[in-house]
Amino acid sequence: MNPMYAPTAALALLALASAPALAQSDADPSLETCVAIETDAARLACYDTLARRDSAGPLEADLAAARARAARDAQAGDDAAPGRGRARRANDLFRHDDEIGQALANAGRGSLLDSRWELARDSKLGIFNFRVYKPVYLMPAFWTSRTNELPFSPNPDNTVTQATGQEAIETKFQLSFKTKAVENLFGDNGDLWMGYTQSSRWQVYNADASRPFRETNYEPEILLVFRNAYSLGDWKGRMAAIGINHQSNGRGDPLSRSWNRIMFNIGLDREDWALMLRPWIRVSDGDDDDNPGMEDYIGRGDATLTHVRGRNEFSLMARHSLRGGDRSHGAVQFDWGFPIHHSLPMRGRLQLFHGYGESLIDYNHKATYLGLGVSLQEWFEPHVD
Repeated sequence: MNPMYAPTAALALLALASAPALAQSDADPSLETCVAIETDAARLACYDTLARRDSAGPLEADLAAARARAARDAQAGDDAAPGRGRARRANDLFRHDDEIGQALANAGRGSLLDSRWELARDSKLGIFNFRVYKPVYLMPAFWTSRTNELPFSPNPDNTVTQATGQEAIETKFQLSFKTKAVENLFGDNGDLWMGYTQSSRWQVYNADASRPFRETNYEPEILLVFRNAYSLGDWKGRMAAIGINHQSNGRGDPLSRSWNRIMFNIGLDREDWALMLRPWIRVSDGDDDDNPGMEDYIGRGDATLTHVRGRNEFSLMARHSLRGGDRSHGAVQFDWGFPIHHSLPMRGRLQLFHGYGESLIDYNHKATYLGLGVSLQEWFEPHVD
């Protein structure tokens, strides 16, 4: 996609992605609203809301899955040859035609990660339904402790020699959406998702420089997501994924920055907490590398811990190069989504970042950033008390 047209396309697709979320936020949907929904699972959820019928939560689903697993193991132990029980447990992740298998496939239904990735058998909503992916927000005030007047790279073709004249305060906004392209590749597990995220830093207060967009990062990706069913103490392993991620700023030399990664995702949750671990492997661009050594600054993986408390959401992201000495770099970011007014669907947003790589152009630039604004969607839907 031509970067010149990406903002327009993203805004149009965001409108499609936001429509279901706004519809679902209605306190009292009408019968006509439910009838108009084409997706079976979403239409059923609308009817349940209309009838004031509460679906079972993740605890009940996990208990039902545990009972089903115990019943299947006992059944396998009674009439199977040695080793057959292990084979049947392995197959539990991919095919569920009987009542026991369906209970296993619905483990974690209604959990935080299930609400984002449609992991459970009965949570799946079909393909090509646009949804918000990462947080969508606008921060009119985004301040940095140290502007990057001369972005540089070990590649001399990507080193700026004339100061760019930046203001310390700018505006930052992010758009993000995803859609499922293929569902149930392996039995009733394995979904192929496509995602797109765009974040921009706009020098809107810099009248002397004609208010330019300082940096916009475009991030398309594709992920193959699998439902998991394991426990680590009180944490439940819900999902694992592998995918390809491209990120670039769509600019020419010397400001061009881009890289490609093979991404791994490991997701766990418990009650109102979710943890996402994302190690990655960079795919090198060889001699055409705009930013050699980027993985020694932005890192080789990150971890994001999120806690939902009422209409508040707190998240903490940390990433690191996983190297020592002069190659030891990383960053931390704290986000807080907080309620503004009970009648408003949006929330306030506070963001604090410290370290390297707040954006691609700043991948080897260390600074502290503080932003304040509003959020249309955080990682998860708020709890309504």
